Amino acid sequence: MKQKILIVDDDNNIAELISLYLLKECFDTCIVNDGEAALREFDLYQPNLILLDLMLPGIDGYQVCREIRAKSNTPIIMLSAKGEVFDKVLGLELGADDYMIKPFDSKELVARVKAVLRRYQPVKQESNPDIKCVEYPDLIINQTNYSVLYQGQQIDMPPKELELLYFLASSPNQVFTREQLLDHIWGYEYVGDTRTVDVHVKRLREKLKDHARWSIATVWGIGYKFESK
Repeated sequence: MKQKILIVDDDNNIAELISLYLLKECFDTCIVNDGEAALREFDLYQPNLILLDLMLPGIDGYQVCREIRAKSNTPIIMLSAKGEVFDKVLGLELGADDYMIKPFDSKELVARVKAVLRRYQPVKQESNPDIKCVEYPDLIINQTNYSVLYQGQQIDMPPKELELLYFLASSPNQVFTREQLLDHIWGYEYVGDTRTVDVHVKRLREKLKDHARWSIATVWGIGYKFESK
């Protein structure tokens, strides 16, 4: 399945050129030319990565980045003719994953897109599709034999806690509501309420402290996600 790149640039010629580079590398692309369209298309297109120009009509790239970061950890590479250190630092502090100065080399752009996307992919420990196992730095979750290895130590974990952890970690940076988690882990016929999810997340956090590369993050007013950094 092709990874999707949302290209946001008010210069359609540049956007089309970027799209051409990425299509040659077997990515799927979507182009928008202003900030409002970017926010609207982000929800509809659900991209794997955003290439975001800073100088946009209406809502600028900085504000687009702020609004997307408030609800998602989708990777963002900022594109700008501004090469000042202040502009780069501001972009990165707002949550961008990388910053490229225009004009840029097409090969470098593609390489940076691939590099950022690699950081957001979980490493599958096993190629056997019958083995359900996800691996991150200092964490291996195996739902086939119901084991969790954290910092080299086996962690005792009840089945529902492990299933919840595996489900979140299998879809890094994707936000799930409490209702979705309740339905998936406990089933539609479960008579409990969403506080059950909160209790299990609390127990998971007590056993697995936040790592420099990952954490179980709360998305306020929505639910939870396994954040891969």
